[in-house]
Order: sequence, then C-alpha cells, then structure tokens
Amino acid sequence: MPRIWIKNGIFLTPDKSNPVLHGHMIVDNDKIVYLNEEPPESAITAGITDIVDGTHRLYMPGLVNTHGHAAMSLLRGVGDDLALHVWLEEKIWPNEAKFTSTDVRYGTLLSIVEMLKSGTTAFVDMYDHMEQVALAVEQSGMRGCLTRGVIGLCSPEEQDSKLKEAIRFAKDWHGKANGRITTMMSPHAPYTCPPDYIIRIVEAAHELNLPLHTHMSETAREVAENERMYGMRPVAHLEKLGVFGRPCLVAHSVHLNNEEIGILAKHDVRVSHNPGSNLKLASGIAPVIKLLQAGVKVSLGTDGSASNNNLDMFEEMRLAALLHKGISGDPTAVPAFDAFMMATKVGAESIWLENTGALQVGMKADFIALDIDQPHYYPKSNYLSHVVYSSNAKDVTDVWIDGKRIVQNGICLTLDEEKIKAEFSRCYTNLMSH
Repeated sequence: MPRIWIKNGIFLTPDKSNPVLHGHMIVDNDKIVYLNEEPPESAITAGITDIVDGTHRLYMPGLVNTHGHAAMSLLRGVGDDLALHVWLEEKIWPNEAKFTSTDVRYGTLLSIVEMLKSGTTAFVDMYDHMEQVALAVEQSGMRGCLTRGVIGLCSPEEQDSKLKEAIRFAKDWHGKANGRITTMMSPHAPYTCPPDYIIRIVEAAHELNLPLHTHMSETAREVAENERMYGMRPVAHLEKLGVFGRPCLVAHSVHLNNEEIGILAKHDVRVSHNPGSNLKLASGIAPVIKLLQAGVKVSLGTDGSASNNNLDMFEEMRLAALLHKGISGDPTAVPAFDAFMMATKVGAESIWLENTGALQVGMKADFIALDIDQPHYYPKSNYLSHVVYSSNAKDVTDVWIDGKRIVQNGICLTLDEEKIKAEFSRCYTNLMSH
C-alpha cells in the first residue's frame, strides 16, 4: 500500500481563519494521516514508499464538478450562441439520438482526461449508455456520481424500459470501483417528464435508498411553461411530486423567488450552480447570494462541454466569485474562501461524499498539485486568493485519488490519451457524416 510523504509543500485547508499551511502531509493507503507545519516524527514516517518534494507546489483538494454530461464533448462547438430550447431541439437532441455506446464511451473518456488534467477528481454525470460511463470511470481511477438521465417524452412502453434501465444501472454500479462510483436516480427535468412518471422515479429512489438529481428552473421560459401546464412553478411542482422527500441535487436553479429558496432550504435540497453554461445560453444568473444566506448548499458544475465549452472548474470557481460581486454591487458577496469551498468540500458534501473534498487528517487522499513557480503566483502572499483569482487548469501538474497518483507531470497514468483522442475523432467524423 502506498505511504506518501509530501515534504515542504503549501497546502490549502478548509480552516477559514488560516487556510494556508506550509509544511508536510502524509498519506497512508487512501487516507490523509498527517498534515502539519512541523516535520513528522520517525514513527509516523516508517514504511514510507514515496517521498515527494513539495517545493514550488501548492496542494489542494481535487475539484468536484457537480453537474455534467461527459459524452457531450462530442458536440462541443456544434451549436453555439443559441437559446436553450433552440439549442436542445435543433442541435443537441437530433445529434444525441445518433449516439452509439461507443460514442458515449469515447466522449466520456475524452472528458475524463480533460477533467483529470485540470484537477477535477470527482464528477456527476447524467446521461444515457451509462454502463460505458461507469466503465470509463472505473478504468480512470476517478470518482463518479453517476445517473441514467431519463426523458419521459415518449410512449408508456419506452418510459417503462428507460426506468428499468435506470434502476438496473443504479443497482449494478452503486459502490463499485472500490466505492469510487455512487449512483442516483434522475428525471431529466420537469419539462421533459410527465408528473406521473416523476412520481414513479421518486418511488424507485425510495426503494433503492438513493438521491435524486434533476435540471430545474434553468430558463424563464421553462418556469412560465411549467406554470401554464401545471398551474405552479417548478419548485412547488417538484415538492408536490415528492422529489424533495429524497436527498436531492438540482442543477441550475437560475429563476427562483424567495419563497422557492425557502422551500429548497427547508428540504436541504442542494444546488449545482453552473455559471459558465448559464451565461453562454443566456439563461441568467442564479440567486447564489440568497441561496447561501438561506443556508442552501451551493456547489459548482460545468454542465456539458457542448454548452460551456470546457470542463475547467477553476474557471467556474472564479466566475462564481466574480459574477455575484458584479450583479450585487457587493465586493464581499462570494469571497475567495467561499468559492474555493464550493468547488471542493461543499461540492463533495453536495453529492453525499462526506469523506473527501478537504485536506484534513482522516479524509480520503483526493488532492492535486499546482505549479506555483509562475509569474501569476507572485508575490508569494495570499495563496487562497491566487488559486481563486489567478490560477488556471494548466497549472495542475499532479493528481492523486484514493492515494493513487493518476496524473504525473501533466500526463494521465491510467488512460491512453493519444488513443482516446484518435478514437474520439473517429466517432465524431462518423456522427457528423450521418
């Protein structure tokens, strides 16, 4: 089992009053067992298998991306600068209908390489052909919270078969890959699933004892449509259908009123804030300040790379810190520490991973190293600020998940990047020629 000693590093911790620690970290197997300014005593360093020189490196928890569709990397750049409903109906759904399981495999693998090399160690994925996604996660060494997204705009027979498939996937993969894979149940959205179908998915989540994940209140048009069809806004609608009776993570939540924020807080519904995707689709800006004030857990997600168009969580972290200052006129709105926590520890908690997301003794060893011997990290003053406001995905040199090194000097050790890019390109060519 690996026992790693990182010497003379700079570590970002969840200690709000003093988040930057200069010192040493020891990892035993998959856990952090020592983190201190003082060098460890010899009893603690016995049996060390790997000594890492932390000079010129900053270590921080791996980033947690709480909403996405990894295989949509195949549609990156396919439909830009369009409103959400036009983008979905004219560009995305017709192309996705042609996806084979091989397309999903290589679209996902390419996204996993992109995520790993940019410091993301855990991600949420809602899609189809989820078996392929799970196999890709298993192979990569990454952590994945996976769910078969179910769209119910189809015949009763097709609804039945999709639900069965979602249940089977959740049962087969929950807790697999040494516990790195967890699962959820996912009605795609209130506007793509009839109410009785959502109720059936909720019942399945109760039976399987799993959380729920859905898109909610992403656009003003969607909210108005929900009122027209069901006489209520999406939050009240989902509450009535029992969705919030299960642990629940909702993506977007851009168009909320104060009453709705209260409902989300009451049920401990977690929100995945996707600032980049919401800006690009002109969906709006989620009321993050009000959500945080109400005590709602807010994490960060990229959404798929067809609407972002990358999976760079450093970008989302910076956007989350900047956007809410800009629209509120309050420079204290989302401070750097809060943005950092949204991208790490709160992200992990939002997907019910209580044992990762922070550099702390007893936590899982999911962490990344940044090269801070670069101009944009000088002066060597406020490293928390530098990570949120100055850093970028290209600064990531190394990634460890469960104590295993997955990326070394920018090279992915578990996946063949060149082969994945070649196969991905073949899939894309086939897709566009049909």
